Amino acid sequence: MIIHGISNKKYGKLLKRRVLKDKAAHLSMLLLTGISVSLLVIMGIGLYLKSQTILDSHSAWTLLTSSEWKPLKGEFGFLPFIAGTLAITLLSIIIALPISLLTGIFITENAKPWVKRFVFPALDILAGIPSVVYGVWGTLIIVPWIADVVGPHFVEYTSGYTVLAGGIVMSVMIIPLLVSLFVEIFSTVPNDYRDAAASLGATKWQISQKIILRKALPGIIAAVVLAISRALGETIAVLMVCGNLPETPHSLFDSCYPLPALIANNYGEMLSLPLYESALMFAAFILFFVILFFNAGSRIILQQVEKQYKM
Repeated sequence: MIIHGISNKKYGKLLKRRVLKDKAAHLSMLLLTGISVSLLVIMGIGLYLKSQTILDSHSAWTLLTSSEWKPLKGEFGFLPFIAGTLAITLLSIIIALPISLLTGIFITENAKPWVKRFVFPALDILAGIPSVVYGVWGTLIIVPWIADVVGPHFVEYTSGYTVLAGGIVMSVMIIPLLVSLFVEIFSTVPNDYRDAAASLGATKWQISQKIILRKALPGIIAAVVLAISRALGETIAVLMVCGNLPETPHSLFDSCYPLPALIANNYGEMLSLPLYESALMFAAFILFFVILFFNAGSRIILQQVEKQYKM
């Protein structure tokens, strides 16, 4: 018997070859997926093992809750660094989120074509600028502005190297990322929703507020999570403007010392001290765990939001 000019024997061989190729592709993708997931586990285990030295001499609770940082005396308190990291990250999101949301809505819903042709290249340029350039900009512009203009209205003295400076610089760094993501997310909302709302007499702002933002809420949450992960791990730009003072900040005009800056400033110099090296590895492990925990929690929240909007 011949099927479309191919004998049964030949057809069977072709079928077997296709099945083998499908199985090989499936196994290859499964292997690559397993490697990707295992990298996360390997990183976590590696950082934990490197932190074992300091965990053997200090309890984890003491390390996380103590504010004393005197490595030469064997005192390692990570609370100021954790507080500084969270303060700068939270402030940067508070500044960047409303700006990015309104910019994304304007570009998607109201902007003229020539505005889009100008904005998108500008966003790409901003996203591609090295973080050290943002740090230099913050040192030359933002720090003096806080020290000479903003600070005197709120505190008696501030050097300008503060949580506020770090938050402003970081917010400027993540705004291009958030705007690009929001534009893509808002563009996926079907035009039928816009047309239906407009036919009922809704204004453009009402459509944006009641339709676009509500339908795009899961995507907005995912974009914010990505931006926070970026902010948590940023090093050079924040290191240059935050003051690097190992004290828990109590206001926006206090200096701080984020975990990434601690690692970047000290790792190369303190490798000769095993306990100090282990402390820096523990700092990296804290940062790793915070990002992992935050992303896992955000994923759970995102799933709940998606279920609610599907119902």
